[in-house]
Amino acid sequence: MFKNLMTLAVAAAITLCFAMVTANTVAADSHKGPGEMVLKTASGKKPSAFNHTTHQEANKCETCHHTSDATGKKGPYVAGEEKKCATCHNSDMANEKLNDFKKAAHVLCKECHKVAEKDGKAAPTKCTGCHIKGLE
Repeated sequence: MFKNLMTLAVAAAITLCFAMVTANTVAADSHKGPGEMVLKTASGKKPSAFNHTTHQEANKCETCHHTSDATGKKGPYVAGEEKKCATCHNSDMANEKLNDFKKAAHVLCKECHKVAEKDGKAAPTKCTGCHIKGLE
């Protein structure tokens, strides 16, 4: 009887450990987002192809993602709290250089791509490298 109870206890402990590891893996993967995306402005004009997976392999999440504090100022990245950029980067934002998604994306993306190109990495720096005709 005691041997059967010990066997059951060991099996339960192994199952619990496996479940915890699996849950942590699933939780980590849930923050990765889609691999391929089409980024669009509110008007939907000139959408951009975006390979999220490639960018994740080259950068930390906080390179692009961040939060905002109660005053609307940029705050640190917090995993799981990702929102669409236009949630904050819109006409309500006081900073006119970043007050729409297009402006924010161009500031972030274009500058980063210029630096990558100087470092010898493949990163489109012309409009047609990201904005592909017929993309919807």
